[in-house]
Amino acid sequence: MTATENAADAYAAERDTTEGRVYTVTGGDWDELVASVDPVSEERLIVNLGPQHPSTHGVLRLVCELEGETVRSVRPIVGYLHTGIEKNLEYRNWTQGTTFVTRADYLAPIFNETAYCLAVEKLLGIEAPKRANTIRVIMMELNRISSHLVALATTGMELGALSMMIYGFRDREYILDIFEAVCGLRMNMAYVRPGGVAQDLPANGVKMIRDFVDYMPKGLDDYEGLLTGNAIWQERTQGVGYLDVSGCLALGVTGPVLRSAGLAWDLRKTMPYCGYEEYDFEVPTHNGADAWARYVIRLAEIRESLKIISQGLDKLEPGPVMVEDKKIAWPAQLALGGDGMGNSLNHIRHIMSQSMEALIHHFKLVTEGFRVPAGQVYTSIEAPRGELGIHAVSDGGTRPFRIHMREPSFINLQSIPALAEGGLLADVIAGGASLDPVMGGCDR
Repeated sequence: MTATENAADAYAAERDTTEGRVYTVTGGDWDELVASVDPVSEERLIVNLGPQHPSTHGVLRLVCELEGETVRSVRPIVGYLHTGIEKNLEYRNWTQGTTFVTRADYLAPIFNETAYCLAVEKLLGIEAPKRANTIRVIMMELNRISSHLVALATTGMELGALSMMIYGFRDREYILDIFEAVCGLRMNMAYVRPGGVAQDLPANGVKMIRDFVDYMPKGLDDYEGLLTGNAIWQERTQGVGYLDVSGCLALGVTGPVLRSAGLAWDLRKTMPYCGYEEYDFEVPTHNGADAWARYVIRLAEIRESLKIISQGLDKLEPGPVMVEDKKIAWPAQLALGGDGMGNSLNHIRHIMSQSMEALIHHFKLVTEGFRVPAGQVYTSIEAPRGELGIHAVSDGGTRPFRIHMREPSFINLQSIPALAEGGLLADVIAGGASLDPVMGGCDR
């Protein structure tokens, strides 16, 4: 590329170096935008909000055009947390893929893993055992609660209710303790695997979950006592960030934001998976279509998730947690030791000193992986932020040919201009926080 061509394409230039071709992507038309404003003759101001700003809910950049305190236009700019997860999946086998997708929306790792594994299982033509599906539901609903707690906590912090930040993260710790007991990790667990889950619940797992289910309603009552009747909280959220049903549908917005506008669209009810059709729960809705309604919806969804978890614990029956096909059920015979999760000592003893065939099979499955029939599928689940979809394409090999995630944070962020334009600068923060975007998922 010549210097002239570089100048003509200043926003996405490229050059050849000794290390290969390097691409430079700049901040779009920021300079032109600023230069177009005459602060003397026009009462307009261009404010670059983020990406390193605690109130943009992550590394989100918002280019705001202000007239006084009124927002005339907002341009969301994403990509500051790009990790290349989808591309990296093409260089790992199907089971290793769970260790990548779990890191996309890092506040909802179980949902990322489950959506991905459902797609792989659909391509394989298999179903996880009943106990594995029940455990998936329990873990997903625990994860939904922990994600909503972060949403409530960070929104509280961003609007000045600092106590909510402390309470939300305090109660989330109980769930992370459960995750650690179940699979050895608090986040990014890669616990859900194609064919089931990595291992069964520990001996004290059910008791820990029941104790949390008994404790959490009191915490929700505390939140409501702190915020719901608070005049400042009401003033900062009611009538702020308005987006009605037609706006949500036009922009593809799903999850609590859509339900806060009055549409009871929840994939657990409309397109059930993992046995959700066997559970008795309600889909909370509200007709406020504003930041207040989204707050109310998330509180109500936590209460419904607690009901689902209780039913899941009652449904747990003895049985396998992974398909019996040993050509798919990898990794084999995991156990939780003092240093975390790994192959059980009995399994290591078997493959290292008792059976050469078992060692060969283990080696092939770990290094190469299983083959998935050629084809493509789309699966979707109801994640904490909305519809999380996985489009998986296989060419018949041991690695994905292509994986694309329909990530709700990315889709929902399109609505920020609709939420914020015409309102006050302070309401940009409230409206953005009410969407609860996670930039790891948005930029995956």
